[in-house]
Amino acid sequence: MATMSKAIVFTEYGDPDVLRLLEVPTPEPGPGQVRVRMKAAGVQPADTRSRSGAWQAWMPVRFPARLGNEGAGVIDAVGPGVAGFAVGDEVLGPAAGAYAESVLFQADQIAAKPAIMPWIEAGALSASGQTAHTALEDLGVAAGDTVLIHAAAGGVGHIAVQLARLRGALVVATASPENHEFLRSLGALPVAYGPGLVDRIKEVAPAGVDAALDGAGGEALEVSLEVVGKRDRIGTIADQGGAARLGLRSIGTRRSADRLGELLRLYSEGQLRVAVWKEFPLAQAAAAHRESERGHLRGKIVLTM
Repeated sequence: MATMSKAIVFTEYGDPDVLRLLEVPTPEPGPGQVRVRMKAAGVQPADTRSRSGAWQAWMPVRFPARLGNEGAGVIDAVGPGVAGFAVGDEVLGPAAGAYAESVLFQADQIAAKPAIMPWIEAGALSASGQTAHTALEDLGVAAGDTVLIHAAAGGVGHIAVQLARLRGALVVATASPENHEFLRSLGALPVAYGPGLVDRIKEVAPAGVDAALDGAGGEALEVSLEVVGKRDRIGTIADQGGAARLGLRSIGTRRSADRLGELLRLYSEGQLRVAVWKEFPLAQAAAAHRESERGHLRGKIVLTM
């Protein structure tokens, strides 16, 4: 008889209440995979957009559907052909369906969790961190650049701020006023959203802006175009339709164990912080989604198992 474990499942698009905690068969790892008994999983805006149906034209789901794409936990089974990892190892990485007690990870995408790293931070780094790292690489951010980052206090944004500063860039960060002190602590120059944003950006960056990374969508893209000008140096992770309409870059993620390892090196050296806004038990995934959709977060929301 197959063993069972719990996972968050939804069978229709809708508000957070479509999420259900159900018993599902515990997966068995195939070639190149490990099974992880989960400790924590990050909640991303992509998860809420997938659940609501906002992305169904771009990325439809097949029901019954699962959510989550990053997490951390302890390996409890190893598939054929896996080298370098064993049962009992503490790991983190990207994984589909991470809102669950037992999740399969590709062994070539994971990394060992540093002993100093709390589980909730380990669960929140892999997807957001690699998206931020990829975006700055794609936008060619380098020493001496001035970079505009929208939604800078969020999961991807606060990592991107720190990585851009480590590259030697000046960072102008848009966020709600309650998150400005947090962004200053990361080395950014915060500016508030709303009417007059272009003028506020020009005030703190009178020499101009070289690149922009958008995590908010909508008006942020027009603002970026006005202050940057060069379309190939403006990218969004939040508004693919807007990017297509304006001829800007729609940025995804290139994930690898090497990229994750670089982020963990910076973390272990004290050069990178992972901010966790709130944590919820797995059974309260709907509450976690409502909190995510409220906006103005300072870092990531995490589900714990």
